[in-house]
Amino acid sequence: MNRHQRLLSASFLLLLLCSIANQPQQVHAADATTPNSFFLPPTAASGPIEDATCDVEQIEQANDSQLHVILRELMTTTFFRSFEVDLDQTCPLAQWNKQKKGKGSSGTAAAVEKKDAPFLPDTSTETESEGCAGDLPDLDPDASACHVDLDGGNDQPNFLSGGGGFGSSASSAPTDAATEEEEEEFECDGGKDELDDDAEPLCSLATDDDSSTNPFGSSFDSAALHSISERVVQQNWESESQQQTFDWNKVSDPVVDIPDEPCNDVTGNLPETFWLDTCSKIKAGEGLRVVNLQLNPERNTGYNGTHIWTAIYEENCLALDGSTSAPMCYEERVLYRLLSGLHTSTTLSIAKNYYPPSKKKGRTNWEPNPQYFIDKFADSPDHLRNLHFSYVVLLRALKKASPVLYNYEIKTGDILDDEMATILMRRLLDSMILKSCQNVFTAFDENLMFKEQVNAITLQENFKGVFHNVSSILDCVQCQQCKLHGKMAMLGYGTALKILFLPEDMLATSLSRNEIVAFFNTIAKMSESVREVRELTNMYWSTHTRLEKSDASVSSGSDAKLLSTGIDGIEVLDAAVGAVSSLADQGLIDESTESNLIKQAFQRNPELMVLSKHYGSNLSKFLNFLPNIDSQISTAGITDNDEPDAIVIGTGLAGLAATLNILDRGGRVVLIEKEHRLGGNSNKASSGINACCPQNSTDGDYLESFKEDTIRSAGKSSKPHLIETLVENSEAAVQWLKDRVGVDLSVLAQLGGHGHKRTHRPKQGMVGAEIIYNIQRAVKTYEKSGMVKIMVDTRVTQLKRNESGAVIGVEGVKMTKDGKNETVSVTSPNVVLATGGFASDRSSGSYLDQYRPELMQMPATAGEFSTGDGITLGTSAGAGTVDMDKVQVHPTGWVDPKDPSNPGKILAGELMRGVGGILMNHNGERFCNELGTRAYVVDKMFGHDPQYAETKSWNVDTEIPTFSLVLSASAATGAQKHVDHYLNKGLLTRIEGLEALAKWMKLPVATVKASLQEYQRDAKKGKDAWGKVTFNGVPQKDLSSEVFYAGTVTPVLHYCMGGLTIDKDGNVLNENNEVIPGLHAAGEVSGGIHGDNRLGGNSLLECTVFGTIVGKKIPIKPQKSIQSTNLRQGSRAIDKPVELRNISADELKEHSAEDDCWVAIHGLVYDLTDFVDEHPAGPDSITELAGQDGTEEFQAVHGENILEDFDPIGTFVPV
Repeated sequence: MNRHQRLLSASFLLLLLCSIANQPQQVHAADATTPNSFFLPPTAASGPIEDATCDVEQIEQANDSQLHVILRELMTTTFFRSFEVDLDQTCPLAQWNKQKKGKGSSGTAAAVEKKDAPFLPDTSTETESEGCAGDLPDLDPDASACHVDLDGGNDQPNFLSGGGGFGSSASSAPTDAATEEEEEEFECDGGKDELDDDAEPLCSLATDDDSSTNPFGSSFDSAALHSISERVVQQNWESESQQQTFDWNKVSDPVVDIPDEPCNDVTGNLPETFWLDTCSKIKAGEGLRVVNLQLNPERNTGYNGTHIWTAIYEENCLALDGSTSAPMCYEERVLYRLLSGLHTSTTLSIAKNYYPPSKKKGRTNWEPNPQYFIDKFADSPDHLRNLHFSYVVLLRALKKASPVLYNYEIKTGDILDDEMATILMRRLLDSMILKSCQNVFTAFDENLMFKEQVNAITLQENFKGVFHNVSSILDCVQCQQCKLHGKMAMLGYGTALKILFLPEDMLATSLSRNEIVAFFNTIAKMSESVREVRELTNMYWSTHTRLEKSDASVSSGSDAKLLSTGIDGIEVLDAAVGAVSSLADQGLIDESTESNLIKQAFQRNPELMVLSKHYGSNLSKFLNFLPNIDSQISTAGITDNDEPDAIVIGTGLAGLAATLNILDRGGRVVLIEKEHRLGGNSNKASSGINACCPQNSTDGDYLESFKEDTIRSAGKSSKPHLIETLVENSEAAVQWLKDRVGVDLSVLAQLGGHGHKRTHRPKQGMVGAEIIYNIQRAVKTYEKSGMVKIMVDTRVTQLKRNESGAVIGVEGVKMTKDGKNETVSVTSPNVVLATGGFASDRSSGSYLDQYRPELMQMPATAGEFSTGDGITLGTSAGAGTVDMDKVQVHPTGWVDPKDPSNPGKILAGELMRGVGGILMNHNGERFCNELGTRAYVVDKMFGHDPQYAETKSWNVDTEIPTFSLVLSASAATGAQKHVDHYLNKGLLTRIEGLEALAKWMKLPVATVKASLQEYQRDAKKGKDAWGKVTFNGVPQKDLSSEVFYAGTVTPVLHYCMGGLTIDKDGNVLNENNEVIPGLHAAGEVSGGIHGDNRLGGNSLLECTVFGTIVGKKIPIKPQKSIQSTNLRQGSRAIDKPVELRNISADELKEHSAEDDCWVAIHGLVYDLTDFVDEHPAGPDSITELAGQDGTEEFQAVHGENILEDFDPIGTFVPV
């Protein structure tokens, strides 16, 4: 961190948002390193919560360790996701309804002049849309009982300007509303600027009958609304019904007359039934309907409702003695904090789900707006404390009601789902006895309320009256989505208040089903919001080096302004000078270089300024990229006599991840690969990489579920400490691949063995090929500076050790083109083994022969280079091994009809079954749940052999069985890139109609038809004989017109779970579980992470997580200084574009050899001759396309970004 970053960090330390630094390591292991991946900066919303007896850290620990995962899963059950609500209730203020009725046919509100509606907020200033959120007023403990400053004056924090409500456009409050003549309306625009032209507006509800691809219904009318506060104070009612709604409060006589509920004659207290009607103003009439809350998550709708929040806060007035000047009492603070907590939670939901899916914007999912989050809360962490306070109040109510809730009968008609809901609810209730959670369930004491002897009755009546008024105001919200979440949360609050204030013996008969649903959903809402604070903070700091407010957050009347963000701005100049100064202070550049760079900075050299803008805060990258400005600048690279910080052996994803992390930290690496190409088996991965939960929270996934799935698959050999490290770092790992490596991982799928969608892959291309191409390109950018030296065709034969046993280097052999071998010797204090497994070594005495001899004849998907070299190197240095007999047999490797006996197979990944692929045996019968774990499906396949069915042991001499994998047209669409690729390879066949499929399978039509029809019936029921409950890509009803894609698959050796023993930091351990100094391992060479069986998608994850951990922990030695520079004056001359000549098909054919390889792709011709041997997937994939148009084959495997490194030599003209 340079001096400028330190100053900024110190200045803004108290403005950051949710403390992570003090969290237990086991809870936030994923957040323990750098901002770009596993680190969150310390923040200020920490410490004690006022009016409660716990602190933020205790709340977050309880939420992370137990509550959040249970609540998230509980809310997906039928009982708790089904909420009854009436969204058609009329707004109690007559004038608001008149405005609604006066709307024109266009569906927008009729114009209302401000002189006739003086309490309309001013929305004339255009700012960002922020549905259902808005600005939160601060609590002044010394303010009068009715006072909350909402006028947006100059003394307010910036983020208080531009109000908002249950749906908002961040409009500001009026300064002189009586003189304004502009027309005003509150409109639900449905986020139209961010949506596709044909998209539905976002204010309306999704129902179970809606299309899964378009869950939005028709738009909901909007109308002009305004504040009710003055009518309450002045008793200026428009109708009798309006007065009846709001007549609880008469300032002249604050004691409310409630004739229906007289005081108890004996005690002088209110009757025990007083709080029974707390929720009565959340009305339900003929418009009552059941809404699926899972289909209607709280998101940005674009609805403007500033006035709603204004009215809500102005109702927070408990004038005990008729005076509005008394300080806030305890009860009012509680109510204010509850309302503020709800407001904060709503704002967080909007920030987390801000930008809707949009083809024109290139978004497939809802995306967050971390800047909006910063704008709202950076100056006011107290609002986040109010969120925590609200959570604590709800948890206290949950504890009090637990005896009733524990025995509550959940009954929806779905026996299994009801049982699951009951188990989860009881598990949640049991969590309050855990040490990590005890404090938060007792941190609020309701007995401290209403203790005033003189005014206790008045206070309770007014408290309930305020709550009723706020509840009534929600019927004035004109956005269905916003009204839904407002009414649900207020019903949840009301239920909590009933629980807290009613006698315990009344609870069993006082809580309705819908109140319980709302209560639990409101608790879950707060739980999710507590997590969202940390997630949004992490998102913001992953792309920022300093705290900055957006233009929208700066008040128009303020003198504050943002510094220029252009490359010639003062802030970029400051970054440039600061970076150069830091380099000089650390001795990384000499005086001549420092002088020259400072001169160029003040002359605003464009290249230096751009570099400073983006890398000024990262000295290692800044230093590394300086030679790109001028080739005469040379950095301290690796020379023959210079020792690198690490030697990395193996260039699959694990090795490349470790290497790139070391390089990004300013370290130097020697990268060794025994093959001629980089990438290893990682390059072949096709299904995806798992992660929980980057932007996929709407799919119901959570860390505990991911961990449980992994542990379940690992079986008896599971190592919880390694699995926790894998799972908890998964989100940051995928984010790093997206942000640092530049890989698109936007497609989400559910693979076999997983309870949720959590496997990420690119829209275009195979995941392994995309990751390897991009990460090796990132690593190679350091070659020019000498920070990395890549040695291919080099086999390491021995680890060098010193007298104490520490590993200090390697010896090996480099294979030259002329067949001569050169001896290689490199020293370094750190050696990283990332050499992969041993599944392809079938030689006598191999690890496969030693530990699993019955599998020696089985084909494999691993490359021929997978021979266990790293395990041999490690054990020679005293390393221990674990789970060496755990070799994974994958159920589906493609059988190439052109070469069926080839022992090397291409994997048919889980994705092919995940999208709906059906497995059928030679009798045309299904025999398993295709979405089961790999071990399960293989067991069902091997079970076709009688000897295995009896002994559960495979005979090495038994013929390996084959099966048919069949996809419908709709299933194939879900994996189109893969299907196209396999079609091009001849591994899949496109088949039209049932008869043709039966012919391909060599079976009677009736047999195949019966199996497929049974599958259709099972899908309709939602469960089959093998327990399958997820049915994607089911064939259409008319099988005769269905288009099928079918291929032959067979079990294959795929992965070695066993390997070197490591700890959670990637240190290699000896046979006594002691760390071997200087030796590290990541990827398949290590053992213990996956236990008995690896889940699909966890291999790439393991490589990224442990490669990153190793790459971040290795110490970096200080670099030598840059020796010289001759930075050119001004900007670099821009090369003129080269005019491409036309190349015909005939000319293209002339270049079809391995040493003269031209390929046409997307209408351009590329000379790929020099790339043939470097292609990660091997030369054949390119040479077989030499002299041809390879567009179709290219699209099936790669994204177009891969072509960015190649210059076309001509335009392809086929005719």
